Amino acid sequence: MAPGPSDRPPARLAWLDVLRGVAALAVAAHHAAYYYLPSAQRALSGRFDFGRWGVLVFFLVSGYIIPASLERRGSVRGFWTGRFFRIYPLLALASVLALVPFLAGRTGLRGDLDSYHPVTAVLAHLTMLQDLVAVPNVMNVLWTLSYEMAFYLIVVALFVTGTHRRSMTVSLALAGTSLVSAVALPIVLFPPMLLSRTAGTGPIVIATVLLLAGAIAAAVSARPAARVAGGLLGGLLAAVLVLMNSRVAAWEGLAILAVMFAGTVAYRAEHRQVSRRRALLAGGGVLAAVTAAGLAAGDYWGGDRVIWSTAVLGAAATFAAAWLLRRRRFPRALTGLGAISFSVYLLHPLLIVLAVHFGGLERADDPLGLLVFTAVLLLVSWAVYRWLEAPAQRYGRRLARRGGTVSGPERSAVPVRDPVS
Repeated sequence: MAPGPSDRPPARLAWLDVLRGVAALAVAAHHAAYYYLPSAQRALSGRFDFGRWGVLVFFLVSGYIIPASLERRGSVRGFWTGRFFRIYPLLALASVLALVPFLAGRTGLRGDLDSYHPVTAVLAHLTMLQDLVAVPNVMNVLWTLSYEMAFYLIVVALFVTGTHRRSMTVSLALAGTSLVSAVALPIVLFPPMLLSRTAGTGPIVIATVLLLAGAIAAAVSARPAARVAGGLLGGLLAAVLVLMNSRVAAWEGLAILAVMFAGTVAYRAEHRQVSRRRALLAGGGVLAAVTAAGLAAGDYWGGDRVIWSTAVLGAAATFAAAWLLRRRRFPRALTGLGAISFSVYLLHPLLIVLAVHFGGLERADDPLGLLVFTAVLLLVSWAVYRWLEAPAQRYGRRLARRGGTVSGPERSAVPVRDPVS
């Protein structure tokens, strides 16, 4: 769950910031409610998961805006530069802070992370693909960044090969493969973490680091053949890891990518790159396939069918409603929430841990406590955004402009004023 548009979009893009902000706050409230509103969590258990809904909304937003960012620039180098400075400064800070309770002797590391070699754990997190190389996330929310990175790699692969306009085909293919893998393929063929279980986590992490570095280095090269080779290598790496080494079943990883590309289809329709009728049919097909995949996969995995289905349908309905309202003016508070959404998303688990292990927080219904927690979270997120995120983003934009020459097959027709870089 990584940031998308810049902090102050024009009115016609404000709906994306509203979605990002609401989604991030929903995830934070979902996790905090386990301590501040446990009775409400129990009542919703097995019916609706606001955290999963929020994540899927954010995946749709990323799908809409990330390919636009790359195509507007026309530069893979500029794209990766922008992504680095949008994500890594805050990610590094949050990851280091997540170690504080462990170093203070108050908690262990998540998922027995302390049983992994430190170099393996650090390298896995540096790639942002840790959830796809069988290394536990240092914070629970970081799993979404692995799918963001996989999406970036596939988007770059499509761009350098000139196939980036085929978003409908890609989205439907991923959704169909997700459904097939949930229904027809034997479980033993693609069990979770297949490669790491076979070859060992360390070797898979090292191979991933080398392949990822090589793919990005080649993709930003000045030589067209190297750009294509690097893009294809990165896309292949992402596909293999999602299909054969995710911590979750393959159908779910494929469904997540299908949802993200469904967001791209919405972008294509918005900019008249595909007809809206075809986009609507494609979106409906993706929605039906990934919902059916979740329902079918419950037979194999004992999964939470209802929660998956309601989250997918709810996220699609929310995104569609926001799109229909995209020309309306939104309160500045809501668009501002979108600007700090990445900080809200990454920092809220840290505040919960601090409250539990250093503040004596216990599970008990306390609505006022939840309001105080939310206020503190928003204040801290605003401060981190102002003094860390925003300066890093400005610096990244300056670097991206310096190397912002065309390094793909074409520039998109997206207006340059779209602040999606």
